[in-house]
Amino acid sequence: MTETHLSVKLLYNTPNPDSAAAAAARQCYSAKGASELMESLSHDEVAKLVRQVVKSGHHSVLEHASFTFAAEGLSRACTHQLVRHRIASFSQQSQRYVKAKDFDFIMPASIKAKGKEREFADFMAASAALYSSLCDSGVDKEDARFVLPNACETKIVITMNGRELLHFFEARTCARAQWEIRSLAEEMMRLSKERAPIMFENAGPSCVSKGVCLEGKMSCGRWKNIPGCILKGD
Repeated sequence: MTETHLSVKLLYNTPNPDSAAAAAARQCYSAKGASELMESLSHDEVAKLVRQVVKSGHHSVLEHASFTFAAEGLSRACTHQLVRHRIASFSQQSQRYVKAKDFDFIMPASIKAKGKEREFADFMAASAALYSSLCDSGVDKEDARFVLPNACETKIVITMNGRELLHFFEARTCARAQWEIRSLAEEMMRLSKERAPIMFENAGPSCVSKGVCLEGKMSCGRWKNIPGCILKGD
């Protein structure tokens, strides 16, 4: 058993995602086919079209670009939040079939800051020992897993389209988001920007992407340092 940390890789994405979105946008108003449009659109035309649809909120064309990530070093507490995002596909390591005898775990920095890491690690070891004892006594893994903690490390494959990613980044890179899913979202956003720099050039919390903070009195205050940004909410 060891403490582990987040690792995210972009496994696959729609080729030329910015161009795909631009061609889809232009198709709505063109007699030409999308394949011809995609080949003929210049970089400047792609940039103009994608920026226009992102700014106007006509995000349906962004759904034609898909991104698939592999994430490891996540806690079950984090993936419970992650799967609340409906317009996405998830394939997660099963605790029914993968034995967690010596599971790795994620330890929040706040526990270390309070000097409680030894107690935390001892609890992880006790959970692992009870889990192993249950399995060894013939209890099915699907039932023995009931004693496993939320801190258990898990692995998951995540697929989202461009539209959902913008929403995910808005919700989960906000300073008000829980620290672990925020770290995941920030790394996914960094990788997405490498492949679709125009689509995601203004991606981030609403203060960045829309020029408005929706957190009201719970705001972190970042909006004050963004020109033209306003505060909304109670």
